[in-house]
Amino acid sequence: MAKGLTSRATDYSQWYNELVIKADLAENSAVRGCMVIKPYGYSIWEKMQAALDAMFKRTGHSNAYFPLFIPKSFFTKEASHVEGFAKECAVVTHYRLKNDPNGKGIIVDETAKLEEELIVRPTSETIIWNTYKGWIQSYRDLPILVNQWANVVRWEMRTRLFLRTAEFLWQEGHTAHATAQEAIDETNTMLDVYAEFAENFMALPVIKGRKTENERFAGAVDTLCIEALMQDGKALQCGTSHFLGQNFAKAFDVKFTSKDGNLEHVWATSWGVSTRLVGALIMAHSDDNGLVLPPKLAPLQAVIVPIYKTDEEYKKVGDAARSVKSALEAKGISVKFDDRETHKPGWKFAEYELKGVPVRIAIGPNDVANGTVEIARRDTLEKKLYPAGQAAETVASLLDEIQQNLYDRALKFRQENTHQVDSYDEFRKIIDGKAGFVSAHWDGTAETEQKIKEETKATIRCIPFDGEATPGLCIYSGKPSKERVLFAKAY
Repeated sequence: MAKGLTSRATDYSQWYNELVIKADLAENSAVRGCMVIKPYGYSIWEKMQAALDAMFKRTGHSNAYFPLFIPKSFFTKEASHVEGFAKECAVVTHYRLKNDPNGKGIIVDETAKLEEELIVRPTSETIIWNTYKGWIQSYRDLPILVNQWANVVRWEMRTRLFLRTAEFLWQEGHTAHATAQEAIDETNTMLDVYAEFAENFMALPVIKGRKTENERFAGAVDTLCIEALMQDGKALQCGTSHFLGQNFAKAFDVKFTSKDGNLEHVWATSWGVSTRLVGALIMAHSDDNGLVLPPKLAPLQAVIVPIYKTDEEYKKVGDAARSVKSALEAKGISVKFDDRETHKPGWKFAEYELKGVPVRIAIGPNDVANGTVEIARRDTLEKKLYPAGQAAETVASLLDEIQQNLYDRALKFRQENTHQVDSYDEFRKIIDGKAGFVSAHWDGTAETEQKIKEETKATIRCIPFDGEATPGLCIYSGKPSKERVLFAKAY
């Protein structure tokens, strides 16, 4: 166990909070509920951004940027949207401060009150659809496939670094289409993009499904999602894709002339993921020794630590290390040669283990004499000697193995912690005990969904696309059920 790091079994929440800070990922800021993302944590987000951005562009999307401030009147135009976000909105009322004439410091200048209050964006549908009204006149202007990378503010009362903060970073796609089917296809396509990213880059197996009406995005006709299971048995929503129908187009009167000359409202989607994915990455793979990062998203894929006592030994070890470093870089592997004299090898080993660097290479005088290097894997903590001349090929192969092993390990965990039940007693026993995903029949009513949530704190995470379609009886009400849904306690 890393020095000073609480074990997962003792207190999972404390382990997570300590790990985020000790691994130098983020820290709480002076503003309540907001975080400072430190360089190491931000570099993980940058790797995520780069991969997702490339995937968005391959599917035909372009990036744009829209204002941080949204006129309050825009929110009133889509009733369910304002209802869904009203309690989380931060509001700007004035635009100037002044010195207090009574000498009590800086105060708000009441003469500088805004004519219309501004909302600090919790999401951008309203400002974007007001903008789209000027962009769209004809079917020739469609589709619009736009994404923006931005920050948003949702005034959360209970916050946790990366998982839930008052301000966070994300991307939000907003698309406009001529037909309902085009928009539905877009909604599905982007969910597939998110699932592919989670599984191929994050090594995180996810379940694709549909949200219940209660859990839909405010203002959406349909919300699709990907759900993952964390090591403490709680679920984490890792991405959503929304079919908005014509709700926002009607709210902002966005119409187009169709091919047959009719004036019609536009069809819309929105979709997004956030820095919450960094939290998912931590909780899905890391252990009591620190971070465990998938090689595809690790800021540093390999580190070389020299071991020596004399200047003569350092010269030989250093030359060997630089040769290995060059060979790794030639294969596109991000690698660091840590030749700092201020820290001993043991300290460096612990540091890179804590920070989740996938592969560690140690080279000492005996290795130079024998033409070997010691290579350690972060995922299994195994270490072996390999010929120095094969170091680059070995590390490249190990990185692939580690990426796959992390996925397989997470998938095995999910499978072992997914339970199928047919009674409410069984359901309560699992939810109150080892938790995990619980597949059960539900009668389809919001009332039953709410009762289960109140009594157990478990929510319907999704109606899985690949779920069991056989009919049964609701575990709570005993009424007929068309299919099983997936319950869990969640972040």
